[in-house]
Amino acid sequence: MAFNPLSWLMGLFSLDIGIDLGTANTLVNVRGKGIVINEPSWVVIDKRSRRPLAIGAQAKEMVGRTPANVVAIRPLRDGVISEFEITQAMLGYFIGKAHQQSIVPMPRPRVVIGIPSGATEVEKRAVYDASMAAGARETYLIEEPRAAALGAGLPITEVRGSMIVDIGGGTTEVAMISMGGIVVSRSLRVAGDEMDQDIVTYIRNRYNLFIGERMAEQVKITIGSAFPLPTERTMVVRGRNLVTGLPEAIEVSSVEIREAISGSVQVIVDTIRDALDEAPPEIVADLLETGICLAGGGSQLLSLTERLSDELKIRVWVAEDPLTCVVRGAGLVLENLEQYSQFLASLDRSGNR
Repeated sequence: MAFNPLSWLMGLFSLDIGIDLGTANTLVNVRGKGIVINEPSWVVIDKRSRRPLAIGAQAKEMVGRTPANVVAIRPLRDGVISEFEITQAMLGYFIGKAHQQSIVPMPRPRVVIGIPSGATEVEKRAVYDASMAAGARETYLIEEPRAAALGAGLPITEVRGSMIVDIGGGTTEVAMISMGGIVVSRSLRVAGDEMDQDIVTYIRNRYNLFIGERMAEQVKITIGSAFPLPTERTMVVRGRNLVTGLPEAIEVSSVEIREAISGSVQVIVDTIRDALDEAPPEIVADLLETGICLAGGGSQLLSLTERLSDELKIRVWVAEDPLTCVVRGAGLVLENLEQYSQFLASLDRSGNR
């Protein structure tokens, strides 16, 4: 490729950014500045032209309130891209927003993006291509459990084994890491979104009440739990009665919501148990000392650590600021790409990263 001085100059003044491209939220970490963006991964588009009308927090406010010619969508499902062009537009918007104080009119940053450990080559390529099309100068991919472990401060380059469970919106990533490599891993497409859907289904079947995704998420955050609480809680839920078609409000308890999401929680517990069953005994011995670290927004589910500790007989703890672990890990990689190059995911046989 011929040397382009304009591209080189724009790259010189562009920021290096780490991105946690999540199903539920997208976070952006700018090198030297920290996390500058934490917004929902929602895009509102015109149905006919498919032109984005709003992105991020502004778009989420419109969910469930759009007119007939407009639709609110999440361009990622289960941690991977389902709407390429809309993901590209969303990435371009966030890259531009991160450069708002920059003197460069068309930023060309180096980008590190987290991807699910179970992503296929096609899914990896889609993330890479979307990032490059959105204006990145160089794009590097890192598996989310490695990035989360780095962001959580786990000693993953040491011989002693560490275990990270990253529960996001679309995927749950389970990984045991030793000497910088993943010894055992699981990528499960059951996470926060699945729990939201469990709540929608439960309320519909139990009360003939139809509620939206936003209300279900609010219920999960407020009174959802994985283990009996010292004091059980209640919450008023609003929706549309499926029999009368009229608005209705009911009160539900944390006991009911725990029952509603129990299936999804049990799948996560069983997946962690399967990973432990496959682990070398030396690493299991290490984990008895260090415990299992939880990251991601889903790790904040009430009493989840108690449930996991009770079933797995290992100490379980939540990382500091768990929602930002992946993007903080991506930021650490940016600070020293050479040192952390072994953590980057290979893209294909051509040698591209």
